[in-house]
Parts: sequence; structure tokens; C-alpha cells
Amino acid sequence: MVHSLFMVGAAGLLAGGLIAGPPGNGERAGDMHVVAADCNAAARRVVAETGGQLLSVTSSSEGGRITCHITVLVHGGHDTRPRKMTVAVPQ
Repeated sequence: MVHSLFMVGAAGLLAGGLIAGPPGNGERAGDMHVVAADCNAAARRVVAETGGQLLSVTSSSEGGRITCHITVLVHGGHDTRPRKMTVAVPQ
């Protein structure tokens, strides 16, 4: 139940464009909405490709390049535990 509520909350924040990392080098606070929108699409793609559950979305900026870090919980096969996987998606 906790995972379901978290997923609904995280999905709502992503859809609303509210999840984004803090401004990095050369990145202004006003740019956060653009980063969130880009990370939203990246998060949807990673979840669809892995079949996992979204745990978190953060972004970083290095040398003017934005990278979204999407962490998902991927279910293991028969008799194996789920594993946490973080995917870096350059924007």
C-alpha cells in the first residue's frame, strides 16, 4: 500500500513538473520547470522500458549539460528479490 501511494504521489509530482534537482553550475532557478518536464519524459520512458516502479527522479548539471537520474525498483525473476536500478539519461 505504501508503494502504491508513493507511486501515485510521485507520478502526480512528475506530471505537475514539480520534481527537479537544485540549480547547478550556470543553471538558473527558472530553468527548473524545463528540467522537470524533460525528466518527466525520461522517467516515463525508463519505467516503460524496465517495467519497474518509479522511486525517484533527480537532475544534475555539468558543463551546461542536464542529466536526469531515474531510480526504479525492478522486479526480479522467480524467487529473486527486486533490485534498485538508477539510469542516467542525458538531455
